[in-house]
Amino acid sequence: MKRYLAIAAVLCLTTLVWGQSQAPATDDAVARALFPPELVMKYRQELNLDQNQSRAIKEAIQKAQAKFLDLQWDLQSEQQKLVQLLKAQPVDEVAALAQVDRLLSQEREVKKVQLSLLIRIKNLLSAAQQEKLNQLRHQ
Repeated sequence: MKRYLAIAAVLCLTTLVWGQSQAPATDDAVARALFPPELVMKYRQELNLDQNQSRAIKEAIQKAQAKFLDLQWDLQSEQQKLVQLLKAQPVDEVAALAQVDRLLSQEREVKKVQLSLLIRIKNLLSAAQQEKLNQLRHQ
């Protein structure tokens, strides 16, 4: 039973890690309230972004990408540690669960950086630009 729970945890975490690079689901209320960088970049001309907005958005994306790289590196390291613990016979449940906590902490940091970037982007857009982007998103 413990082995199945541990395997399920790894599969869930792997899915979460892989899903981080994917666009938010369109039926997600949080995703509907924010604008992914790709969407803003795609419609930057239609939004009439000024130079200051474009520069600030680029800087926010670059800073987030640098953080993502560090976090991804750390996340993969923590994941490998968990895998090694799960390969043991028998699995040290206490150690494995402690490692899951470390892995989940890294996951939380990734999601926090993602959300921070999306909030910064939204705050750089005027209300009219946000409305226009919502219309363009649904086309």
